[in-house]
Amino acid sequence: MAAGTGTAGRATSVVLGLFLVCASCAGDQADSSAPPTALPEGAEAISLLGDTLRTFPLSAAVRERYETQLADAKRAYERTPENPDSIIWYARRLGYVGQLRAAIAVYSAGIALHPDDPWMYRHRGHRYISVREFDNAIRDLERAAALVAGTPDIVEPDGQPNAANQPIGTLHSNINYHLALAYYLKGDFEKALPVYRRELETANNDDRRVSIAHWLYMSLRRLGRNDEATAVAAEFSRQMNVIENGTYHELMLMYRGLMSPDSVLTVGPNGEMSVTDATAAYGLANWHWYNGRRADAERTWRRIIEGGQWGAFGYIAAEAELARERP
Repeated sequence: MAAGTGTAGRATSVVLGLFLVCASCAGDQADSSAPPTALPEGAEAISLLGDTLRTFPLSAAVRERYETQLADAKRAYERTPENPDSIIWYARRLGYVGQLRAAIAVYSAGIALHPDDPWMYRHRGHRYISVREFDNAIRDLERAAALVAGTPDIVEPDGQPNAANQPIGTLHSNINYHLALAYYLKGDFEKALPVYRRELETANNDDRRVSIAHWLYMSLRRLGRNDEATAVAAEFSRQMNVIENGTYHELMLMYRGLMSPDSVLTVGPNGEMSVTDATAAYGLANWHWYNGRRADAERTWRRIIEGGQWGAFGYIAAEAELARERP
């Protein structure tokens, strides 16, 4: 579904109207939702490789579910457009269907109304990553981190609950996870390291541990700190209580030599990938890269791009790798 069609498309005019009203009272905070350059009609972003990104590749069943959830969130938002929860959930639901610019506009309007609400910056920062605006993401996420410093942490409800209906993330952990990711995607591995280390120390469940350790391991390997990376991986075993981050768990086992590289990635008969496939493929590509198999790494990064899951962090990271490899 291209931007401007369906439930999400009809919502965009409502979002932008409120955004324009609120922009005058928020200064640069609201203005930053505008893309850095004009986008083609119906586009959400331009990839780091110059491709125009328009529609998330969702199955019909998933799209129907997300559109239903979006319609409910839109009604709640229209009833209470200044309520922080209504704002955040409406924007989150817009993001799930791939209406990223509309989501960013809603968050920006929310920030105009609630300039010290860390949830707004946390979620807008996430969506700035999705549209490849890493500096904007870092600014938002650093602001969110400053706002929550010294405050009690809070469990973050899942937009799409896992099989156990058990949220694994918190406000603080999700701010830091996305902040470190934005540093990583910019290639600033040194800046990502302390954030990942703090998060690994404070993680209170195995899902968080495996996801954080995966990115920490990759950051260390990129910096040539291989012994430290090996020590991180050594803490992980098959016997862990992982609910939803099974791919990250398998990658940590691969780094330890407990799983073969071929066993962590499966793709469809036509090369299609799921979001988790893109995650696995990115870890596998980097594994080749660290071990001197650069042609295999580049081939796998390109395979991720061909898989089409352009909203996945593994896809964005593969873009960043290929963009850095260009002469």
